[in-house]
Amino acid sequence: MLLNNISAYKIILASASPRRQELLSSLGLKFEVVAGYSSDEIYPEDMPVSGIPLFLAKQKSTDFPRVLQSGEIVITADTIVALGDEVLHKPASYEDAFHALSLLSSRSHFVYTGVCIRSVEKEASFVSATEVRFGELSPEEIHHYIEQFKPFDKAGSYGIQEWIGFVAVEEIHGSYFNVMGLPVHRLYRELEKFIAEVE
Repeated sequence: MLLNNISAYKIILASASPRRQELLSSLGLKFEVVAGYSSDEIYPEDMPVSGIPLFLAKQKSTDFPRVLQSGEIVITADTIVALGDEVLHKPASYEDAFHALSLLSSRSHFVYTGVCIRSVEKEASFVSATEVRFGELSPEEIHHYIEQFKPFDKAGSYGIQEWIGFVAVEEIHGSYFNVMGLPVHRLYRELEKFIAEVE
């Protein structure tokens, strides 16, 4: 069982996201948060959208601000929302958020999260994909969500755990927690395998 075997390791979550911290904590793991890395989140223009979050998660791991010590495991992650081949980034303004949510209304989109697990000895990574379908959102509903929840730190301009997730999401295929920013079910199993291979 992971919780027994991982006690000999120091887990580091390299993310400032409170949602990722909450989700990792829910696994029952003890970990330290180190969010001091610097990443410009630049990726090749011709890269398939499904490959972008893994590329960025690995970049964040490379940009970790110090050398890892023996017995330490660092976890980095990146999440993107894609409507077809268009990546809906974190909104830079109210208008950006309104535009993104208007695009998502009555359509299906994908949420991809790339995760990189690294120690002194090795590295492992994976991508989790979830398809989400939104019902129709009126302009009034979009304005209400943006004004009340201010989703300016969220890819795709929304958080599924918030009001909009209750009123807009018609269907979801894949991990709900992946849409929140960390596919904890997959991460748990990957950590289990990672530690078994190190030992």
